[in-house]
Amino acid sequence: MSAIDDFLAMLAAERGAARNTLLAYGRDLHQAEGMVDGSLAQATPAQLARLGQGWSSLAPSTLARKISALRQFYGFLVDEGEREDDPTHALPRPATRRPLPKILSHAQVEALFARAEDEASGERPEAVRLLAMLELLYGSGLRATELVSLPLSAVPRDEPFLTVTGKGGQARLVPVSTRAKKALSRWLAVRPSDTKWLFPSRTSHLSRIRLYQMLKELAVRADLPPEKLSPHVLRHAFATHLLEGGADLRALQTLLGHADIATTQIYTHVDAARLVKLVNERHPLARARRSD
Repeated sequence: MSAIDDFLAMLAAERGAARNTLLAYGRDLHQAEGMVDGSLAQATPAQLARLGQGWSSLAPSTLARKISALRQFYGFLVDEGEREDDPTHALPRPATRRPLPKILSHAQVEALFARAEDEASGERPEAVRLLAMLELLYGSGLRATELVSLPLSAVPRDEPFLTVTGKGGQARLVPVSTRAKKALSRWLAVRPSDTKWLFPSRTSHLSRIRLYQMLKELAVRADLPPEKLSPHVLRHAFATHLLEGGADLRALQTLLGHADIATTQIYTHVDAARLVKLVNERHPLARARRSD
């Protein structure tokens, strides 16, 4: 096995890296090896500096991912005693700004659910399925992959929780609202019984692509811009609206399945308006000014 293969095997075994992460890192490292014209494991700082020049036209987020892969790779080699030095100081340091998540207003969410509930009122299986998925995306904050790959066994009979397998194969319990539980019960009553998947397709489970398509189509029928709706936007809305309602950031981290709370902190921007209002209404000086 090459040093790159050894590194990827370590990521999978010791860190539980997701398949998509392994594929992306593998592509980045093999591409870098082709650009240094030799063994990436033996590359010099000068060779890595040329990588930065070759990647100068990339988007900041893409460049940051490639540099992260290289830093972890060389850190692995140093830890394993394959190198005595870490040459990544020669790589550029892109200043990336994490984009703020797209969010839906409460009115937009209400319009979306009103349409979905109206369509499901006739108990047509496809409409009932869409309502159940919508309830879980917005009511429990599931990722698209987590939702479509749910096995039937993830739905408990009595407890208001789902057992979800998230990134890196990490399992967590996700609370299911009363609304979502009712929608799931309706779906279970009409769902095909000869499959292990909660949301089956013809041969396996529903695909992420089909889920995206269904949500875009629902947005059009609800008179909402389709580009504003996706599974991830509903997950963002779940987090945003919970924070607005006073949810604790640590609790939100657990609900979303974030390994690092820094990932969850991206949602704190949505609370800015509420905090300003709180200061204006509750601060002693604000009350004094009103008295004057």
